[in-house]
Amino acid sequence: QVQLVESGGGLVQPGGSLRLSCAASGFTFSNYLMYWYRQAPGKERDMVASISGTGRSTSYADSVKGRFTISRDNAKNTVYLQMSNLKPEDTAVYYCKRLGSNYWGQGTQVTVSS
Repeated sequence: QVQLVESGGGLVQPGGSLRLSCAASGFTFSNYLMYWYRQAPGKERDMVASISGTGRSTSYADSVKGRFTISRDNAKNTVYLQMSNLKPEDTAVYYCKRLGSNYWGQGTQVTVSS
């Protein structure tokens, strides 16, 4: 079955950077488009970025374009989210998700604060 384990979150000052990782198992990773979502307190869970199975195609929410970069390593069954120039409004729990699956991992908390 699908298993996704997010890591790499933490507390960072505004303008700082973090790299999130999501280790996947239970399916043929390279066959699937992957997403990063985030959920801030009291708000809905929103998509942040997506990446095709080959990694050649990516898309981003307008709020993170130019600051976040999604990538993947199919040899390691891992998808990444490099976050730069972080803002307080980026504070949220970040989750990865596989296309076609309703499984959510535990997420990783990102807090941007001085």
